[in-house]
Amino acid sequence: MPGTQLEQRLKAGEPVVVLDIQVEEEFPQHHIQGAVPTHAYPVKTDADRAKLQASLEQIRTSDAPVVIVCPRGAGGATRTYDYLKAQGIPESRLFILEKGQAGWSCPELTQFR
Repeated sequence: MPGTQLEQRLKAGEPVVVLDIQVEEEFPQHHIQGAVPTHAYPVKTDADRAKLQASLEQIRTSDAPVVIVCPRGAGGATRTYDYLKAQGIPESRLFILEKGQAGWSCPELTQFR
């Protein structure tokens, strides 16, 4: 999902789950307002995937799109997408933020330390 599309959804108050997988040290430095922190990056181990478990109930009790935010929108986001799909979340609800947090360019919707 392009950053501009997510920005429009957020500004319009449309429902969306912003699932942030940045590591614990990076999340407080910069993240999209309202993002759900999982600290699951790089989503390569069972321990990483277990960190996503806590967000599953919130995702399952909603029909809102899920936008996965990783540092650069690549491997970790793809692994998260695949994990959520394997957990029964429909692909039609899953999106990866293009270029990840590094490519997010909306300061008014960003929280900084």
